[in-house]
Order: sequence, then structure tokens, then C-alpha cells
Amino acid sequence: MIGSLRGRIVSKAPPRVILEVSGVGYEIEMPLLSVTRLPPVGSETFLIIHDVVREEGTLLYGFIDETERVLFRLLLRVNGIGPKAALAVLSSLSVPEFVRIIRDRDAALLTRVPGIGKKTAERLVLELKDRIQDFSASDLAQPVSSRDQAVAGLIALGYRREEADRLLARLDPALPATDLIRESLKLAFGGQA
Repeated sequence: MIGSLRGRIVSKAPPRVILEVSGVGYEIEMPLLSVTRLPPVGSETFLIIHDVVREEGTLLYGFIDETERVLFRLLLRVNGIGPKAALAVLSSLSVPEFVRIIRDRDAALLTRVPGIGKKTAERLVLELKDRIQDFSASDLAQPVSSRDQAVAGLIALGYRREEADRLLARLDPALPATDLIRESLKLAFGGQA
């Protein structure tokens, strides 16, 4: 099993990152919010890894910190949640946001995550409400706003800070970060938000 990797970022194409370690390029899928927190291409970084071995090959999922990986693994233990859905949750919500939603038993907010319907959201709340107590106050400190996450995401996609701010100014700041990014991209390409 691979527990972590340290290497040079060769490319970032959210949600995938290629990390070169000792001449070998590892393709790693990461939550969008984590990709936006990575240093620029060419920089060295350290990632916590969860690997899945299948017949067709090994899939690597990368995280900035252990808290993200712990939550990813908790999500995988919920019936009907696979790596793709778990990654969607962590791409849409920060760990503190997700923990608060589960603690508040607010399944309706979870339905904003792409691929999570009402029944799945209710199952997540039901199955995780007791397990989520393991997250300490330090794990939940200082959540980053959806707008700040969206700015970071747009910058990671190549937009200048001013462009990101201009696009986001036209949108509802209460939307989740992934929705803000999606709607910003629509606006940037001449669509309606």
C-alpha cells in the first residue's frame, strides 16, 4: 500500500495531478478544493495517499492532510458511496463544512453535491452522525469561505485574481465553491449564470 508521496508536481488538471517521485509520474485524483491549495507546477509537495487496487490497475487518491483522508475513508464505508462520490463530497465541501452539516443533520445541503441525491444525503447523515464525533475542534478551525475556495479554484485554472473576482461578483456567494466555479466558467465563456 502507498501511504504518502513526496515529489514534484508535473501537471495539474483538476481533479488529477501528476506527481513525479524518483523519475516515476504518479497520476493522483484529488478533491478540487485540495488541488487549489497545492503549490504551482514544478514545486515539490507532500500528499497523503489512499490507494485502491483493482483488476485494471491501482487508483491513487491524494489529500493535503490526514483529516481529508480520514473523512474520505469514512465516506467509503457508507453504503452506496464509492471513491467518485466521496471525491465529489470533498470537492464541494471543506472538512469543517461537511462535519457541521452531518452534526446539524442537514441532509438538504448535501444534495447540492453533484451525484448526491436526497436518499444518499439522508443515508450519509444517518450513518455518519455518530462516527463524525471523532473530529476534534482543531480539525474544524477556520473554514474557508466558498467564495475564497472558488477564487483559488479559478486561479488554479489559469485565471488572474482580478478576473476571478469580477466573475464571482456576479454570483450568489452562498453557493458552494464548485457551483461558483462552474457558473463563473459559464460566464467567462459567454453563457448565462
